[in-house]
Amino acid sequence: MPSDANHSHEAPTLPRNDAIDLLRGLSILLVVIHQLALPFRLPLGSGWLGDVLPKRFINGISFSGYESVFVFFVISGFVITRSVLERDGSLSNLCWRSFYTRRVTRILPLLLLLLVVLTIMHLLGVPQFVVDAPGQSLAAALMSALTMTLNWYEGRTGWLPGAWDVLWSLSIEESFYLAFPIFCLLLRAPWRVTGLWVLALSLPWAHAALRGNEIWQEKAYLPGMAAIAWGVLTALLVQRWSMPRRTARMLAVLAMVGLSATFFYADVLWRLIQEYAMLLLCLSPAAWLAASSGVTRTAPRGTRWLTHLGRWSYEIYLSHMFIVLAITGAYLAVSGNDLRWACLVYVPAIAVCALVGWWLHRYVSGPAAQWMSQRMPSKRQTTTYQGWMRCN
Repeated sequence: MPSDANHSHEAPTLPRNDAIDLLRGLSILLVVIHQLALPFRLPLGSGWLGDVLPKRFINGISFSGYESVFVFFVISGFVITRSVLERDGSLSNLCWRSFYTRRVTRILPLLLLLLVVLTIMHLLGVPQFVVDAPGQSLAAALMSALTMTLNWYEGRTGWLPGAWDVLWSLSIEESFYLAFPIFCLLLRAPWRVTGLWVLALSLPWAHAALRGNEIWQEKAYLPGMAAIAWGVLTALLVQRWSMPRRTARMLAVLAMVGLSATFFYADVLWRLIQEYAMLLLCLSPAAWLAASSGVTRTAPRGTRWLTHLGRWSYEIYLSHMFIVLAITGAYLAVSGNDLRWACLVYVPAIAVCALVGWWLHRYVSGPAAQWMSQRMPSKRQTTTYQGWMRCN
């Protein structure tokens, strides 16, 4: 599943944009529902809700978690690039020290807390938290999580327990951002943009080339990085182009149509265009982000809960499996595996995920970000050769 997700893991320096948070909130909502709705947990289609709602709708909201992670990737590339452009003016002027400091401060506190909790639960032998599959060990899982190779580790050894597994997208995202300042330093603007386009357009071929390994096809670096590149390119586009309001509205409608198609008609798309459906999956959120750029209007009242989910999406993403597994186990134990009423636990499960996400944001991520902002370099430095020397 996603990274910041967040998915952006970095809080932007730009004014709050409810349209972005709305998309991020929808994505994290679908990730949580996906984990609840898996066939071996609390599938929606097995209950009375499956008798009332169309099967396509049930499947769309139940099994769009993977697609939602790619939406997170696009959002991440967009938000982080826009933050760099706001602070430094251009990617050529990116201050590598400031960039890495922000990434480490945003990611590491909550990641370390998660790994400590997972280690304790493993040592206590808590079911579904013990790393004991053949070829796997706690030490290797910890090392892969800290070195941004957990997706690679799973591709070689098999699935990790669910609360570990969510870190695969973080490995992709942070590997991209580890190389990003170096990429901006070494290449001039035209070559940089060309490289981003090559990476973004490689998505369907990169995804198709990995069909032999189910885990690796889902979690490989290159497809995920291609999605992030779409977000970066979108941020660069909106910096140069002031979109007319009518065009923005049309683009937003097309984005909603594209997202609806990828969520609810994925089977049809894959039959018609196969791997190119991955491009539609990335183009749709990119279109939404471009259309909403600069929009300061607040979200409609009925959707504000989604924007809150979006603002806490990183925290929810890293913690939601604890709630999912606890509620699933409790329901199955009480109901005797009767799934007719399983859908009734979805709302409280999502509410608890939101509450935990809020708490972590307020008492872990937020204080860490504040600590970082007080220690940021006061002078903007660049990734030109002279700026690189000044940052050392």
